[in-house]
Amino acid sequence: MKPSSETPTYTIKQVADLTGMSRQVLRKWEERYNIVVPQRLDNGYRIYNDEDIRLFLLMKRYAEEGFALSQAADMAKSQKNTAMPSSLEDTYAEETLRELLTHGKNCDELELNFSLQAAYHRLGLEQYLQQIIIPFLKSVGDHWATGEWDEYQEALSSLVVRDQLVQLRRNFQYREDSPILLGACLPNESHEIPVHIILLQLMLKGWRTAMIGASPAPGAIESFVEKIKPVKVLLSASTTLPFEKNPEMIKRLDAFAEEHPAVTFYLGGYGAVICANELQLQHIRMLDSIDDI
Repeated sequence: MKPSSETPTYTIKQVADLTGMSRQVLRKWEERYNIVVPQRLDNGYRIYNDEDIRLFLLMKRYAEEGFALSQAADMAKSQKNTAMPSSLEDTYAEETLRELLTHGKNCDELELNFSLQAAYHRLGLEQYLQQIIIPFLKSVGDHWATGEWDEYQEALSSLVVRDQLVQLRRNFQYREDSPILLGACLPNESHEIPVHIILLQLMLKGWRTAMIGASPAPGAIESFVEKIKPVKVLLSASTTLPFEKNPEMIKRLDAFAEEHPAVTFYLGGYGAVICANELQLQHIRMLDSIDDI
């Protein structure tokens, strides 16, 4: 297939330069998450257009904000969809998101809580996360990044969502014999909301979960594993700060994982992906999607 001469096209090397990502990461995102479908020249080389670059950058930004790569891809791809709502539930979700953004802009904590609770009872947990929580957090991040919202508006909205997710996890009904999964931010990692979302999604699949919050003290993860004896441990690094602040920390956790072969350790988040080649992990598995668990 030959592209139109009027449409700017780019090689994968040019896309890598424009997005600040390696060609290996671009290919992985393209093949695993279907974020873009590039055209092919007669010789088989990929070519990309401006929309492809925009989608790569959107996915990168959402990943940097702490969303799992699969979630970041879905959120980016949703930007291509301009179709009208296909059901009453879609219409309800859009109206609720508008309400939430109004309440967040006005820093109305009480109304934010009421709207979130109403949406949860209306939609159920799975749709609540997918149609309300994740899109709302994305919009909050967008408004803060563009300067439309100040730090207080962003922080208040995020705090209300976090508190709601914590409450949902506490009240979730599970079987006593359900396997335990521990979720934990790494030391110096403050983005905990994505971990709460992932844990709730895993609870829907039958897991009993425990959570260590933002930036735990050194040794807290190891102590928690020893105490509750989980089957799996999910470590989160949405930024590269944990590895920059304490380079030896992940090595100690990798050695700890070797000492506990009955427990499967995973490491996910955008910061982990960026540093993956440098970490040289032997016993902690890199996580791209909760489907890998």
